[in-house]
Amino acid sequence: MKKNIATNITKYFGKKVKIERIKKDLSQESLAELAGISRAYLGAVERAESIPSIETAGMLAKGLGIELHKLFIFED
Repeated sequence: MKKNIATNITKYFGKKVKIERIKKDLSQESLAELAGISRAYLGAVERAESIPSIETAGMLAKGLGIELHKLFIFED
């Protein structure tokens, strides 16, 4: 059960990053540059293939110009 919760959070986080990136009209390359990460890694995060550290999540939030907690607000 714990794995399912972690998997769901990882999928949601990646989806939320992508939604916020698109809202800001940013390409993966642009957000990756703003966040100081590689475009390939950002793509893996958005596809839930990689789990970012809290530090990396913070860098993504900063690149998106939003507060970190907003990437963890679960909305339907």
